[in-house]
Amino acid sequence: MHSLITHLECTACGLAVKSEKLNKLCTACGKVLFARYDLEKAKNIIDRDKVYGRRSSMWRFNELMPIKSPENIVSLDEGNTPLLRASRLESLLEASQIWIKDESANPTGSFKARGLSAAVSKAHELGIKKLTLPSAGNAAGALAAYCAKAGIEAHVFMPNDAPQANRFEAELAGAKVTLVDGLISDAGVLAQKMAKELELFDVSTLKEPYRVEGKKTMGYEIASSLGWRVPEVIIYPTGGGTGIVGMWKAFDEMQSLGWIGSDRPKMVVVQSEGCAPIVRAYEQGKKFAEPWENASTIAAGIRVPSAIGDYLILDSVRKSGGTAITVSDQEIVENMKIFASFEGLWVAPEGAATLAAYKKLLLSGFLTKDSEVVLMNTGAGSKYLDMVESFV
Repeated sequence: MHSLITHLECTACGLAVKSEKLNKLCTACGKVLFARYDLEKAKNIIDRDKVYGRRSSMWRFNELMPIKSPENIVSLDEGNTPLLRASRLESLLEASQIWIKDESANPTGSFKARGLSAAVSKAHELGIKKLTLPSAGNAAGALAAYCAKAGIEAHVFMPNDAPQANRFEAELAGAKVTLVDGLISDAGVLAQKMAKELELFDVSTLKEPYRVEGKKTMGYEIASSLGWRVPEVIIYPTGGGTGIVGMWKAFDEMQSLGWIGSDRPKMVVVQSEGCAPIVRAYEQGKKFAEPWENASTIAAGIRVPSAIGDYLILDSVRKSGGTAITVSDQEIVENMKIFASFEGLWVAPEGAATLAAYKKLLLSGFLTKDSEVVLMNTGAGSKYLDMVESFV
């Protein structure tokens, strides 16, 4: 179970660089780097039907992950989250195939555990001792937890109105937490400044090449859970977009491995009406998304005014025949209640946004009641009590 990583490759200009050295963005064009693997070799040594006889975490896919020495993996048993059949939602909506990928089952309560396990593991392997990132919430707690496990110093920069639970969990795990007036973009500016001053390595979303490798395992797990096929549609709450980008990467890798065919799910971006840069760019036919001004939503994880991987998100949506849609905060809270009262799941506001989007897409005719749809719940609703109290 040794990594088959061969190099890093720029997703824009194609520049190839070594994976053994410290890397952030492409030095030629400033765009996102992806890890690449010897998939031909992997095809001959990995039996997809025996993968689930391995360890229970996302690291069962270790050959397709970037850590070369297994002893450098920093894990809390993340991944292997359930794909739940939403039978009561199906009855409510007279639909035939609704699934919920429940990422709240991760050890830090959100899908951020996947990305930060991968990023912290690679930092540990490369001997990096101090990490930083800006966070609207769940990434802060995840970075703090994995850095604590690895004995690495963590510095987190958060908007001062981020959910209290996220701030507390980061502090309890020993991270240095700095609150910032403004949004995650403002926290990012300060994080970059302090990274230079304090010699911190920045593991911001898609500004280093390894968080996306953890997130891609959601795609592997969905395909495996469905008998090595992909669903018709995946609805994804989109802020920085690492998850949607990672799953799209996973589908390409699985096809190269011969694990799935050429079919792809329609990738659907859902954002808040108060912060929808990707939706606006999609509607305007643009390759890149302009930053959203005065961003506001109770769904802290998708209150991201700009995403460095905007072109990758938009590319996956368009190539898949998907779409991008907005929902209101009121719709988000209403659907948190529906998730809880019909499926017993206390989902994050971001997860609830997927059900709100699903309903709108049924009404518009983009989806039919026979469409097989996976709703991505990215985290636990219990972390957002202070954010949704006034709506309940």
